[in-house]
Amino acid sequence: MQFSYANPTVIHFGKGQIQQIANSIPTDAKVLVIYGGGSIKSNGVYDQVVSALANHQWQEFSGVEPNPTKETLDGAIDIVKRDGIGFILAVGGGSVIDGSKFVAAAALHKGDSWDIMSGKYRIQDAVPLGAILTLPATGSESNMGGVITKKATHEKLAFMAPACYPKFAVLDPEAMKTLPERQLVNGLVDAWVHVCEQYITLPTGSMVHDGYAEVLLRNLLKLGADFGNQDDAWRENLMWTANQALNGLIGTGMPQDWATHMIGHELTALWNVDHARSLAIVQPSLLRNQIESKRGKLEQMGHNVFGLEAGADLAERTIDAIDNFYASFALDTQLSEVPGDKTDAIESVVKKLINNGYTALGENQAITPDVSRAILERAL
Repeated sequence: MQFSYANPTVIHFGKGQIQQIANSIPTDAKVLVIYGGGSIKSNGVYDQVVSALANHQWQEFSGVEPNPTKETLDGAIDIVKRDGIGFILAVGGGSVIDGSKFVAAAALHKGDSWDIMSGKYRIQDAVPLGAILTLPATGSESNMGGVITKKATHEKLAFMAPACYPKFAVLDPEAMKTLPERQLVNGLVDAWVHVCEQYITLPTGSMVHDGYAEVLLRNLLKLGADFGNQDDAWRENLMWTANQALNGLIGTGMPQDWATHMIGHELTALWNVDHARSLAIVQPSLLRNQIESKRGKLEQMGHNVFGLEAGADLAERTIDAIDNFYASFALDTQLSEVPGDKTDAIESVVKKLINNGYTALGENQAITPDVSRAILERAL
């Protein structure tokens, strides 16, 4: 193991913690509050934000989509530049927070905002931002990454920069009480695959990384089994588990995969498939395709997470258990947006992967376009 690790985001966790933003944002900074479709106005979060910002000069920008687009976010970027915004407050789930990071970085760039995603502009600094999490899933509230879609070209790409770490994040599980079941399922599945991308790779012998990843996976299994009995403890544990799944800790210094995400992003970009469901479509097929290189970790997962008995087919049974986990939520794990023969759909995804440079995916860089095609043929 060899790594350097730091996470600068201050976490305020628990009921009533939204009030902490009053002291976390400089009072002399103009604030832009960014949120999504307006659900924060029906669950009490918006009113708490208004109260906490009573001594601040602020304005708002709404309408950030579940898969945030450059086209929408450019409007917020214009406001930041025009009005001299000195602090951004993202209020929502991972999409709103991802989008706010994009705004924070692009507002300091004189060129087109998509230059961040294409690599033409390297993020060195960003407008300071904080986050109030309302949907646990992505861990974006305390990591340095984001994923943005360009609607005009059906591209969905990721960016990462240390300057995009939120200064603070408020995690109040009370905000989850009014979430639709579909969003909660998506959040749980998203967190599950985040852990898997950092865990189901190569045996490393790292007791801390593997052990912590296995704890998080067992948490999510338990929360999934108890999905119909949500109480305060259930919400607290999901929110904290999803945060820990992608705050950088369990992947630091470890081999990581992320092929499921890269392929899944194309399903979302082309057909607007829910992000979490795109992962559930791709992952089992990818694991079966790559089973020999991943056999050691799959066997470890089968034993330590699912409690399966040893045997020559333990890796295969572990993938079946993952399938059953998704089935327990009645997830549609086929690409139903494309009826009938999916040959053209598969070729569209492979073409997008090639255009985006995703020609050697996975921890072994063994997932070529032809392998991606085989994975999709099996998945769809």
